[in-house]
Amino acid sequence: MEPAAPRLRGRFRRGGDETGWLRHLYDAFRERAQSNLIPEFDTFWEKGWAEIPPRADEYVLLGEFRADPDRHKLRTPSGRIELYSDEIAGFDYQDCPPHPAWLEPTEWLGGGAAARFPLHLVSSQPPHKLHSQMDPDPVSARGKTAGRETLAISPADASERGIGDGEVVRVFNDRGACFAGVVVTDAVRPGVVRLSCGAWYDPASDGDGAPCAHGNANVLTRDHGTSRLSQGPSSATALVEVERCAEPPPVRAFSAAMHLQGA
Repeated sequence: MEPAAPRLRGRFRRGGDETGWLRHLYDAFRERAQSNLIPEFDTFWEKGWAEIPPRADEYVLLGEFRADPDRHKLRTPSGRIELYSDEIAGFDYQDCPPHPAWLEPTEWLGGGAAARFPLHLVSSQPPHKLHSQMDPDPVSARGKTAGRETLAISPADASERGIGDGEVVRVFNDRGACFAGVVVTDAVRPGVVRLSCGAWYDPASDGDGAPCAHGNANVLTRDHGTSRLSQGPSSATALVEVERCAEPPPVRAFSAAMHLQGA
């Protein structure tokens, strides 16, 4: 019987090698673009880059509606911009009124939890990878600090906590904790820290609630939708505290991945 790994590898690749899949994806993009200015794959590959031509006309949000609102109606009951929705009002959702309104976030610097966790966590998209894809890759590694996801903190907040650039810190709240490498920067304001999402989860110990040694922000954020209607992510409303960690746990997130790649 054929071993599982080669069998699954063949089904996953669907008969194509790396170059074949690159050509397939590029050709599909070129067909959708419908532009003779985008070179064929062989020309692009030999040159190493291709310039995507700009649109003939500048995109303007709701441009057609603004130019002729009667002809280009919006997909609303009235066909126009609505500041009040009878349909949403009919749902009678307490956390989603039918008109624009400010609702106090579950966690924010103006709330009571800020006394214990005085830093607002921004869990942004990572600049060196797409979400968690290719996290073991060298490109992703260039965005890490001390081998972990990077936490950006202001000079004032770092000084107050005795934290230096490049050190490892413990980031925590009542939901969980993780360890991250620090970059002290003026790019974030005092009272705010930034820890991008996408670090592969690496529990530092067995059991539920184990801190993540690699810096996965999901252990810190709330797993609740923004409202009963939208169910959007509420990860931008988390509060945390940060403390220096002299002996952080080792990072083992990629040990299984490295084993599979070498199989």
